[in-house]
Amino acid sequence: MITDKEVRLIDENGVQLGIMSRSEAQRIADFRNLDLVNISPNAKPPVCKIMDYGKYRFDMIKKEKEAKKSQKIIETKEIRLSQTIDSGDINTKAKHARGFLEEGNKVKVTLRMYGRQLSHPEISEEVLNGFYEIVKDVAVIDKKPTTEGRAMYIMLSPLKK
Repeated sequence: MITDKEVRLIDENGVQLGIMSRSEAQRIADFRNLDLVNISPNAKPPVCKIMDYGKYRFDMIKKEKEAKKSQKIIETKEIRLSQTIDSGDINTKAKHARGFLEEGNKVKVTLRMYGRQLSHPEISEEVLNGFYEIVKDVAVIDKKPTTEGRAMYIMLSPLKK
């Protein structure tokens, strides 16, 4: 599929064989039972390499799979509170949040306000700050308490180790 008349040829060991015609380069590749691959088509003259293309593709796919295995996807977990939450309930929720943070996930702590609670957002902020005080040994605040409609939330990230 190489259309150029002349190419710069590199063999399977990385040694430059020089500039030659495409047909001569293809003949050398066929003699060695390997493929002629155009690795730099924009160069003058284009650079071609003699290699086992099937093995090359197999190695590249294997490297991509290894890279996917080693990467950690960070998820955002959500914990919901209310202004009237009791201390036992908040400790239970903090325990769950602590587990999420130790796994390396971010936690969004949401507090939903209803009715007259909307006229006292300072209570919601106190509850969220109290929640953070419980988990501050494993978390850091990404986003300060923010109000969106009827909800107030904070984002917590795990501490760097």
